[in-house]
Amino acid sequence: MMKKENRKIYYVFSPFLRIFHWTLVVSCAVLFVTGIFITHPISVMALEPTYTNMYTDLVRNIHLVAAFIFSASIMLRIYGFLINPGDRLMPRMWEGHFYREVIDVSMHYQFMKYEHRPYLRNPMARMSYGGFYVMAFVEILTGFAIYYMDSNTWIADWILSPINISNGGIYMSRLMHHYVAWFIILVAIGHIYMVFRADFMDGEGEASSMISGIKIYRHTPDDVEELEEEGHSEEYWKRVNKKAAEERSKKGY
Repeated sequence: MMKKENRKIYYVFSPFLRIFHWTLVVSCAVLFVTGIFITHPISVMALEPTYTNMYTDLVRNIHLVAAFIFSASIMLRIYGFLINPGDRLMPRMWEGHFYREVIDVSMHYQFMKYEHRPYLRNPMARMSYGGFYVMAFVEILTGFAIYYMDSNTWIADWILSPINISNGGIYMSRLMHHYVAWFIILVAIGHIYMVFRADFMDGEGEASSMISGIKIYRHTPDDVEELEEEGHSEEYWKRVNKKAAEERSKKGY
C-alpha cells in the first residue's frame, strides 16, 4: 500500500539567479581546466617549438574570456540582489539563530541526527556561498593583477600593481591565485555532495531547484516568512497588513 503525503511547492530561485548559477558553473569549470593547462602546459615534442606556443596562447585566451564572463556574472549577481532582495547575496550571519541552524544541518550531514529542521535556503550552504564570494573576489583581483602586470594604464598603476606589491611580488600573486582556485573546487565538490545527498534523503527537489526554481516540502520551512519578506511577496504583505488591522481593531482604532 502506497503512503500518501501532502507536500507544498515553494518558489525559491528566480530565473535571474538560475542563469547566474549556471553561467558561474560553466565559467568556473573552464577557468579551472585552462588554469591547470597554463600551470603545466602539454608539450608535443615532434612539433616543437611552434605548436606548443600557439596552443598555450589559445588556452590563455580562453582562460581570459572565461575570467571576464566570471567577473561579469559576479557583478550581475550583486546587481540582481539589489533589485530583488529575495535573491539574497550573503547569509544573515549577524543573527544568532543562523549559527544554531548551521549546527543543526551539519550534525545531520555528519549522520549525528536523523534529520534537520526544514529550510528553504540551507544555512550551511549559504555559509559556504559567503566563503565562495570572498574567494571569487580574491581570484578576480589577483588574476587581473597578473594579466595586466606589464600594462601602462592607470588601472594597472593605481589598482592592480599595488595588489602584486602587497602580496610580495608577482610570484606570490600567482601562488595565491593557484591555491585559492583549488579551494573553490573543493567548495564546489562539497556543494555537489550536499545537494545530491539532500535530494536522496529528503526528496525535496534540491538538485532540480536550480532548473525549475521550486522546492517541495512536507513541512512548513522555518525560513519561509524570511524569504517572503526579502522577496516582498504579495502574500506576505497581505498577512502583515491583516495582522496589523487585527491589532488596531483590538485596541479600538
